Formats: sequence, structure tokens, C-alpha cells
Amino acid sequence: MKSKNWYNRLLWIIPGMIAGGIGGYFYWKFYGCDGTCLITSSPVRSVLYFAGMGILVNQMFKPSKKTTTDISSPKQEAE
Repeated sequence: MKSKNWYNRLLWIIPGMIAGGIGGYFYWKFYGCDGTCLITSSPVRSVLYFAGMGILVNQMFKPSKKTTTDISSPKQEAE
């Protein structure tokens, strides 16, 4: 049971990491600076940083495990 849970977690982490890494490489290739910027001066740092950002952004779209219940609004009291 635990291995399936780990596998499901990886299905959400890996695509975001790959997309972010590819985006980081292209950002470095076309917009990176020559040595004064900490993140975009090196392709390795740029890929790692954007891969982490890709994971975080991808986690925003992960469906939650919570089940929603229909909560009806409380009745308004007569004035």
C-alpha cells in the first residue's frame, strides 16, 4: 500500500520537475546573464531552480484528498 502512495506522489512531482527544468534551461539560454546573476548565470543553477519552481507550481493543481460535504447555509432568523 505504501509503494502505491509513493508512486502516486511521483506522478505529480516528476512532470513539474521536468517542465520546470526545461523552462529553466531555455530561460538561461535566451535571457540568462553573463555572471552577475546568481541563478541565471549558470545553466545548472537555472535548471535546478526552475525545476523546484515547477514542482511547487505543479503541486498547486494536485487534487486534494478531502471529501467535500454539502453544507447548507443556516436559516436566517425572522426580524
